Amino acid sequence: MLPELIDADLKPIPFSAIDHWLADDLQGAFLSFLKTAKAEMAQTPHLRPTRWQDARLVPLFAKALEYASKKADPRAFFETYFEPYKVEPHKGRGFLTGYYEPEISGSLEKTAEFSIPVLARPIDLVTFPQDEPSPLEPYSAARRTKDGFEPFFDRAAIWDGALDGQGLELLYLPDKVELFFAHIQGSARVRLPDGKICRLTYAGRNGHPYTTIAKVIVAEGHMALSDVHLESLKAWLRANPVHAERLMRLNQSYIFFSRSDDLPETEGPIGAASTSLDAGRSVAVDRRQWSYGLPFFISAELPDGHGQTVPFSRLMIAQDTGSAILGAARADLFMGSGEAAGRQAGLIRHPGDFIVLLPRS
Repeated sequence: MLPELIDADLKPIPFSAIDHWLADDLQGAFLSFLKTAKAEMAQTPHLRPTRWQDARLVPLFAKALEYASKKADPRAFFETYFEPYKVEPHKGRGFLTGYYEPEISGSLEKTAEFSIPVLARPIDLVTFPQDEPSPLEPYSAARRTKDGFEPFFDRAAIWDGALDGQGLELLYLPDKVELFFAHIQGSARVRLPDGKICRLTYAGRNGHPYTTIAKVIVAEGHMALSDVHLESLKAWLRANPVHAERLMRLNQSYIFFSRSDDLPETEGPIGAASTSLDAGRSVAVDRRQWSYGLPFFISAELPDGHGQTVPFSRLMIAQDTGSAILGAARADLFMGSGEAAGRQAGLIRHPGDFIVLLPRS
């Protein structure tokens, strides 16, 4: 049984036809798959459920645990239990972006330096199931009231104080730009004044449409598309505060977080599949079309963060999603945590080729 893709077809190919398949050390991919397997076997709820979850993966999660206990060859695992299919978009090629876990200075207390609150999930926020029609189109979430569902407050209303007085403040950041990009990345490490790290994990969104403000900045003539990347966007927004406030409010989507204080600093952030992400092995996919845990072999020419473009051919595991990740051949590559990872992730806006490994029937 093949997934019913919206905007692409699947073409079966042999492993021998996958360029650079033998060159990739699959141990990292197997360890990432194993994380998902453990979470799925423990029936850990997904932070952002997929529309469907391939039931054929379940026995393979158990097989992965067996392989790990025997320290067996990970390549044999993938070649034995999966079949490769090339993802062929109906238009053009696949498209890749990158994301990361930012590290931001912050405070548990509101101060003159740290005054922008990071908010926890409100108790009246209801997220509609991904696999069912929304009762309040086009919103994917809503406020539960005594009279039924109402659209939740958008970013502008929240920034204007719509949720004040509910005690939702988890901690405080230095400015709205840092908060905005923490929302885009879906996670953050916050370094407190005493040096300790507080981890922020995605806990929900307000259900409003996501708007990519970079497109608006380019359309309005403020920046050329070739100049747009994470660092340049942050710099431009800080240098143009009036425009920045207006443009950030255009993105009505707003993210709520929880604190994951027990997550080791050596671990990546928690993705939508409720497992920690691995740099260069975890990928965010369209949750309308793909199941978490599926392996994807992704090939592209990508920037290395030092001004060079290098070949990228690697098996990655679907462990996350995002509001802007729409399309069967659309993926966001998790590049790691901190400034260097952010620099590299912010440069990735490149075509790529996708091969999905589906469970053998």
